[in-house]
Amino acid sequence: MPAERHPLEQHLLTALTALPRGASRDLDAPVRAGSALSVRQASQLFQAQCESRQADLAAIWMQTQGRGYYTIASSGHEGNAAVAAALRPDDPALLHYRSGGFYCARSQQLPGHDPVRDILGGVAAAVSEPIAGGRHKVFGNAELAVIPQTSTIASHLPRAVGLAFALGRARRTGVQTPWAPDSIVVTSFGDASANHSTLVGAVNSASSTVYQGLPMPLLMVCEDNGLGISTRTPSGWITQRFSARPGLRYLAVDGCDLADVYDAASQAVQFVRTARKPAFLHLRTVRYLGHAGSDAEVAYRTPAEIAADYERDPLLATAELLAAAGFADGPELAARYSAIGDRVREVAVQVLTEPQLGSAAQVTAPLAPRGAEQVAAAVATPSEVDRGALFGRLPEEEGPLTLAQSINRALHDEMARRPQALLFGEDVSVKGGVYGLTRGLRKSFGGARVFDTILDEQAILGVGLGAALANFLPIPEIQYLAYLHNAEDQLRGEAATLQFFSQGQYRNPMVVRIAGLGYQKGFGGHFHNDNSVAVLRDIPGLVVGVPAHPSDAPAMLRSLIAAAAVDGTVSVFLEPIALYHQRDLFAAGDGGWLAEYAGPDRWAAGHIPIGQARRWLVDGAADGGPAHRAEAADLSIITFGNGVPMSLRVAKTLAEEGVSVAVLDLRWLSPLPVKDILREAASSGQVLVVDETRRSGGVSEGIVTALVDGGFRGPIKRVTSVDSFIPLGDAARAVLLDEATVLQAARSLLSALVPE
Repeated sequence: MPAERHPLEQHLLTALTALPRGASRDLDAPVRAGSALSVRQASQLFQAQCESRQADLAAIWMQTQGRGYYTIASSGHEGNAAVAAALRPDDPALLHYRSGGFYCARSQQLPGHDPVRDILGGVAAAVSEPIAGGRHKVFGNAELAVIPQTSTIASHLPRAVGLAFALGRARRTGVQTPWAPDSIVVTSFGDASANHSTLVGAVNSASSTVYQGLPMPLLMVCEDNGLGISTRTPSGWITQRFSARPGLRYLAVDGCDLADVYDAASQAVQFVRTARKPAFLHLRTVRYLGHAGSDAEVAYRTPAEIAADYERDPLLATAELLAAAGFADGPELAARYSAIGDRVREVAVQVLTEPQLGSAAQVTAPLAPRGAEQVAAAVATPSEVDRGALFGRLPEEEGPLTLAQSINRALHDEMARRPQALLFGEDVSVKGGVYGLTRGLRKSFGGARVFDTILDEQAILGVGLGAALANFLPIPEIQYLAYLHNAEDQLRGEAATLQFFSQGQYRNPMVVRIAGLGYQKGFGGHFHNDNSVAVLRDIPGLVVGVPAHPSDAPAMLRSLIAAAAVDGTVSVFLEPIALYHQRDLFAAGDGGWLAEYAGPDRWAAGHIPIGQARRWLVDGAADGGPAHRAEAADLSIITFGNGVPMSLRVAKTLAEEGVSVAVLDLRWLSPLPVKDILREAASSGQVLVVDETRRSGGVSEGIVTALVDGGFRGPIKRVTSVDSFIPLGDAARAVLLDEATVLQAARSLLSALVPE
């Protein structure tokens, strides 16, 4: 360990040794007149503060040894230990990355936990670290109800709002959550993050919920050190923005004064717990040791300014309280601080030798577990609901249904047999959805389970993320694919990472329904015809399904909902708008794009596993068996979504010319059904990829890569839409893939077989 002390530590020790001891008080007496914080509590919190500070210094040393990978310090923010003390250990916490004091204090509330080893294990990326297991340095521990958050700016706030909302919704629905009925949610963030649209939207969502008279037991803690890396937060900005916001109780306090923080936090906690309304606790703190890592704050702060902040050291302020209360004199407190440092340094040396993750299999193990057999069993489990009373007329007796109708009936079935399922989004409740897909659900299951949200996609996904933590099974709807893009980090940075960064100790099962893709007639423009799916396919572990045919959609939806329940799977069900109400395939009135609904007695046999494609014959009928047992065709077309009926019509044209064509509907864009793709390619020897998304970054790139990587050496051709946003009206035809282009490409590949 370094022989020289850091200037911050040297200043602290010098100041501590000069503290005189006051008149002794009882340990249960207030540490200061008028405060609810006792001397005993202050001593315990001083321990937590010292552990956090010493862990920061040890992390810096570990970095010099080549085994310290994350050095965002909590130093200067240790007053947040008092926030933890004001809460119960079963109050779920979603914490800022400067929450070392809070974490150490909460660890005291449940004996047997070693916060120092947890923190430094994370710094060393050690497998033994209890929450992320070496995948990231996060504050998290399932036994301590600390839900791990990554360091993206304020991205955890929508989830925190969602969890607070879900605690209230659980009371109305009877769903048992992991939290006590009177629990509150606490979430913390920095002053710079308070400017981010994610946080602004989350605060608005919380306020809107309260305005509607709904519970929102949420404590938001803003730890304001006045800096966002080097960018200064204007003095008074946080107060101006949040102190007079309707529906939000605001309290501000010196975050370096432990007694003041405890009293203000206790007041805020009591208000939130009893009123079930949100509060905003503004802690004015200081930041020591720079922003993180290699940040040299001398480049943007003067030495005098940095030294002046040393006088506000929260550890020194707590020591002054203890000394004045007669608990100990300065030298004794300095010795206690140093003894804690000795122990922390011992732990630091130990974790340097602990193993790290050593293989891709180890790293990805918790990312996206797939219990295929368990999911199949969950799909096949009979419904105990009286479906006759639910539907009146059973859907399997209705006759052929459209894609929209089949999805609607499947949602009814799944909501009925899964009382923990919630369905929500914009216009999904009374209206029944823009395209009628959720029609009747609110009437059947009530407003507590089927409800409209505000017009904010981050809020919608946040409700899902939080509700999933409370044992709900969320089925949020994003009204249009284009509306997802301003909220997609809630999928990438939050939903898809939770199992990864908690080794499966926390999950957020969720099926996100999204209306999308192109070819919508009469109502278009790029916000309502969006064919950009690259961002979804790039998210590790996220499942993306695209139902094209009404016979597939219910089974695919059941698989995703079962996977959410069994494995905690996060998925997107991307529904092609243009196929919602399509009835015909080859000619007007032929009913070729309708299908009978499968009742529960056929759910097991009709199960569609995630990642399994479907092969069609040229006449549009399913081959009725696995793809590898179908007879070979002259040409294989690989496609999905709107490309399926388009390709089947092309196949019929070619069939009339004596050419046999197999159409493989991928059904799943992530994971791609690679085995089915390779099997189909091998059967015909030549492949045409029909991709309605864009040429650059589109699905076809993944398909062609899978073919090449899989050793296919036959001819491959792909046709796509143009790299363009989709314009309004007839101009859309100029950039979207059409049947004429598909037919021309197919004939080009078949030129040796089809006479000119």
